Amino acid sequence: MAQSGFDRRRVNGPNESLQPVYDDGIKESNVLYKAWKPGEARRKRQAKDIRPICARHTATPPTPFVTQTVLKTGFIKQANGSAYIETEHTKVACAVYGPRQSKSSSYHEIGRLSVEVKFTPFSSLVRRVPIRDAEDRSVANLIQQALTSSVRLDLLPKSVIDIFVTVIECDGIESCIAAATVAASTSLAKAGIEMLGLVISCSGAVVGDDVWLDPNEEETQLASGILLCACMPALGVMTNVWQTGCLPLAKAFQSLQLCQERCIDIHQIAAQALHED
Repeated sequence: MAQSGFDRRRVNGPNESLQPVYDDGIKESNVLYKAWKPGEARRKRQAKDIRPICARHTATPPTPFVTQTVLKTGFIKQANGSAYIETEHTKVACAVYGPRQSKSSSYHEIGRLSVEVKFTPFSSLVRRVPIRDAEDRSVANLIQQALTSSVRLDLLPKSVIDIFVTVIECDGIESCIAAATVAASTSLAKAGIEMLGLVISCSGAVVGDDVWLDPNEEETQLASGILLCACMPALGVMTNVWQTGCLPLAKAFQSLQLCQERCIDIHQIAAQALHED
């Protein structure tokens, strides 16, 4: 017998519902930096500390600035190379396919990198529309610029290497670009593509008189300027530098130097992940 008042055209939920429980860390962060005043020290981390990469409990941290770190590779079996990186509330997955023959009719002696970035609808506090927008393309361009000079594209004529980056969670666009660059470079190495070296990226924000490395979204709102650096620590070569906001020349060079130092630490983590896999 049909139930009275039962609407078959809609999804009928339960009679009782509970209020969702949100992450306390996000709430604490929002309250924390609203009360921050110029001249105060950074909360929870030191100015030169970066967030742990996919935290793992270890007895002895590998470096004094990067603790409990691990980078996962080869988790997508269908891809030629893949990597997953997690830094607290920033989670990025990357897959590399190729090299494959280009479908373009024109012949080109140097291979090409094709980078596509997608943000999941639930990657930020404000739900995203599941279509590509200008931010996706700008992030993809920055990753492509950072990686192009590290890959031996001259050995791959009329070929294309496809790099697909999926941002699962984003806590600051600068940290997202840095994490995606590390994941993409590690995926290329995992795919066996000949490279000059791993590309590592790190960001620094000028807040007051200090430079805060690897800022999250709340910290970037306090910054007067942000600098994103991508380099190959094994060769000491800079591949890309991106700056937003207002940065004095002295602070820009200081941020660049500090980012390069942290890139050396992250490079050890990426090399270890490739060696252990």
